[in-house]
Amino acid sequence: MLSLLNATKEYISLFKGIRLSTRPDCISEEILSLLKSYNVTSIELGAQSMDNDVLKANRRGHTAEDVYISSKLIKNYGFSLGLQMMTGLFQSNFQKDINTADEFIKIHPDTVRIYPTVILDNTYLGELYKNNCYFSYTLDESVNLCSKLIVMFENAGINIIRLGLHYSESLNNNILYNNYHPAFKELCENKIFKNEIKDKLKDIKNKDITIFVNPNSKSKLIGQKKSNIKYLISLGYNVTIYDNIHLGKYEIIMK
Repeated sequence: MLSLLNATKEYISLFKGIRLSTRPDCISEEILSLLKSYNVTSIELGAQSMDNDVLKANRRGHTAEDVYISSKLIKNYGFSLGLQMMTGLFQSNFQKDINTADEFIKIHPDTVRIYPTVILDNTYLGELYKNNCYFSYTLDESVNLCSKLIVMFENAGINIIRLGLHYSESLNNNILYNNYHPAFKELCENKIFKNEIKDKLKDIKNKDITIFVNPNSKSKLIGQKKSNIKYLISLGYNVTIYDNIHLGKYEIIMK
């Protein structure tokens, strides 16, 4: 750790600070004092789940209590706090993942990363999968869950800085269970708008509808390959979309 931190000294004046990730059980006042002296500004914790049974089943080696304690220490020392969660872990379920998000919101980190579990070969979860002891969520199930998590964190004012894994050849070549998508966040945002459309259709009687959306979110409303528009057309609706810069990121008005 010190050798890596010392390597930054020559260049630190060129940057605002250093971001790093670590385990929840690897934080102490001594460590935080040291990191502060090296201009570390942001610390992310690989919490993964706030359910102790899930953490134990996945051999994480830390507890939910470690996350609470470390998060409080990090905040007290003036660092920006990030928390990382994994959905669909062994022995988890939708409700446990929602509960993890609820606990994150209570801690109120500055940022969150959400990683749907991808089962890889030559891993513990891979062996469980091969022995028919574990299946993670399907892609559709993950999209359905994570679209809800996005709204939860958005409403709580917590910034999601990553949703889904970066694509790599190694990842692609070692996946055992096909629930990965390189544009996962986009799928989730498309789902948010589809859910909004479905909800507002209950009050629409006319087949000619107009949707107002923030221009920065228009492509997410339309959906991948125009999936949301095609959905409306399949129900017999004629759709016109207009920009409204006053609307929120995931907000629409439909008439």
